[in-house]
Amino acid sequence: MPDNNERLTSSEISNLWTHYIRETMQICVTKYFLPIIKDPEIHKIYTLALEMSENHVIKIRDIFHKENFPIPKGFTKEDVNLHAPPLFTDAFSIFYIHTMTMHGSQAYNLAFSVSIRKDIRDFYYQCNLDTMDLYNKSFDVMQSKQLYDKPPFYETPSNVSFINSLNYVTDVLGERRKMNSIESGNIFFNLQKSLIAKACFFAFNQVCKDKEINHFINKCINRKNKHIGVFSNLLLKEDLHSPRALEPEVVKSTISPFSDKLMLFHSGFLIAAAISYYGSAIVTSIRADITYHCEKAIFDDLLLYGVFGKLLIKKKWLEQPPFADDRKLVSETGKRNQGSF
Repeated sequence: MPDNNERLTSSEISNLWTHYIRETMQICVTKYFLPIIKDPEIHKIYTLALEMSENHVIKIRDIFHKENFPIPKGFTKEDVNLHAPPLFTDAFSIFYIHTMTMHGSQAYNLAFSVSIRKDIRDFYYQCNLDTMDLYNKSFDVMQSKQLYDKPPFYETPSNVSFINSLNYVTDVLGERRKMNSIESGNIFFNLQKSLIAKACFFAFNQVCKDKEINHFINKCINRKNKHIGVFSNLLLKEDLHSPRALEPEVVKSTISPFSDKLMLFHSGFLIAAAISYYGSAIVTSIRADITYHCEKAIFDDLLLYGVFGKLLIKKKWLEQPPFADDRKLVSETGKRNQGSF
């Protein structure tokens, strides 16, 4: 066993373990999309995405082999039906991959910042470069096809000014100040992610045969409807536009391209991502009502995530995450070994 200076830390193990499972899931999704995408530019993006994910999985597997660490099962060819008919349009596919690069970049940045060993830092550094490259390429395709919804525009200020009243944060005689550009930008981008998530839930609900998972996905749809309504209304009150709905980009097919396990796991991933981006919005929003709505959305999604975890365990689909060293067992073993001399 490597000495303590070479061993993987708990953060490194948990991130590698989590990303292995997520990357294998993404490989299944990407492999399904490739045969059904007709647009050559979008197809090229997915070909690159598949290559990146497969390289990441190989690298993580190599690290685990060197550490004599068991390889997670994750997701395999059993979790995807490559012969299933299209469930999504080409337009949805580019929205989807673009959003997943944003989620991936956030996760890789965090993993990089808590990694100690150089090989692990190098790995996540490359993952970040890969994801940023894919983000740029997917963004360029969306813009070239006029699919990208731009966030609201604001006038350029004529001078620098400072906030000099607490009324900026709280209500003033029942009236609220205008939303600033940071707040509206957060709401707009979070709405884009919510709309992608809702379309995924909508598609999964359409093809999933398991009644319990369908019930859970219905809850996800209802929760997204609630949050999309709240935050869209905030923009509407400011005469600002919201991103487009994406349910029309889901094709009316009832043949599932994914296993129930993959659809449940993917749904949980999207809920966890939502908790993260609402949290980011809280720390950059100043208006009290916006902060409240973000906090309420996080609370709603945490309750939903708890249901997700219980359902994974009930279905026996939740792999056991790595444990920390059992210090008591190590100590007792050491004492017994000392007594044997």
